Amino acid sequence: MADQGSNSSLMPFERTVLKNGLRVLTSTLPYTNAVSINFLFGAGSRYEVDGIIGASHLFEHMLFKGTKSRPTPRDISEVVEGVGGALNAFTDRELTGYWCRLAKPNYREGIDLLADMVRNSLMRQADIDREKQVVYEEIRATNDSHAGRAGMVLEEALWPDQPLGRDVAGTIETVGAITREAMLEYLHTQYVASNTVIAIAGNILHLDIVHQLEDLLGSLPDGTPLPMSRFEDKLDGPVARVENRPTEQAHLAIGLHGLSMKDDDRHALGLLSVILGESMSSRLFEEVREKRGLAYDIHSSIHALTDTGVVVIESGIDPARVSEAVPVIIQEIARTREGVTEKEFSQAKELSKGRMLLRMEESRVVAGFLGGQELLKGEVRTVEQVIEDIDAVQIEDIARVAQRVIMPGKMALSMVGPFEDPEPFQKAMTF
Repeated sequence: MADQGSNSSLMPFERTVLKNGLRVLTSTLPYTNAVSINFLFGAGSRYEVDGIIGASHLFEHMLFKGTKSRPTPRDISEVVEGVGGALNAFTDRELTGYWCRLAKPNYREGIDLLADMVRNSLMRQADIDREKQVVYEEIRATNDSHAGRAGMVLEEALWPDQPLGRDVAGTIETVGAITREAMLEYLHTQYVASNTVIAIAGNILHLDIVHQLEDLLGSLPDGTPLPMSRFEDKLDGPVARVENRPTEQAHLAIGLHGLSMKDDDRHALGLLSVILGESMSSRLFEEVREKRGLAYDIHSSIHALTDTGVVVIESGIDPARVSEAVPVIIQEIARTREGVTEKEFSQAKELSKGRMLLRMEESRVVAGFLGGQELLKGEVRTVEQVIEDIDAVQIEDIARVAQRVIMPGKMALSMVGPFEDPEPFQKAMTF
């Protein structure tokens, strides 16, 4: 076993690598009775090729269908829910996670359950057939959501002709084509020891966790996972797309190619997003809602991936006022290229640091913070180090990163509402 850790006062953690390559990270939080357990795997839509598009998400569902010792979904859920805990999972582009949150006296049963699901899933054909129907309904629900569709259309425009631009769940057609044999092959390819990170936070002891996981997963085979598809910059913008639907509110999403989670400018971009649209004192909220009354909600966000990222602005607008709103929003986005005020800059720093410290009060957030960094970056930066990185950003960095990221040629817009022609929106995307 290889061991290391950090004596961070805000988030101490320890890290052990088992002999088979599986990584275990824990953070001991003596102030809480909650223990959060995350099992993370390098599996997601960016790993999928033809024939298994949507398999990562379907696979996530299947692990809840039954194991040899817990043959029904109820047998699985009752382990956690029967003692007041929570159990769930998620699939993203670059990772799949299974998590549970339990009171301290019961956390060992949660670890045992997740390990059992990973090692001993039955993958019965009847369960696969039934769960595909559930996934179809999930896909239909997303397609029926106007805001959800705006996001999906935006991703297709930002990342055309590549896995990044696909819905993580796939389509009804691609999911329907996945065979049981392909599912089992995917299990044995992606759910291997060196592609697994287990992160646990709560009032626990690291060595106790390691010993339990050695017994449960020390024999998990290792292997060579499928490679993640590479980001390809195929966006030649500005690009506007509309999806004509008879809605009472138009759903707008504007996106720009952002920065990866390892980019030196990622914290400057984070502050830029805060200034642009992450609070009620942000530029977009002030201009679009408070001054003009064009929207109830408008906000920005950034999402960093291993080799790229995205900046997104989302809002819902009266269709009759869209022609007024879109140019205002575009120009507010473009105006950040000119720089920001000292007041905006200092407030953005304090907001970013304060939100981070408040999030870290939750054991589940701590576990996700540790595990996600370890799996996707191969290293963990502590809360103190991230705060130091934020403090190191200079005001002139904001204009520089805005000029680097905010360019018409790397901008896409999607609109879901009673519109047919994207050309007026595309014409507004100039600055």
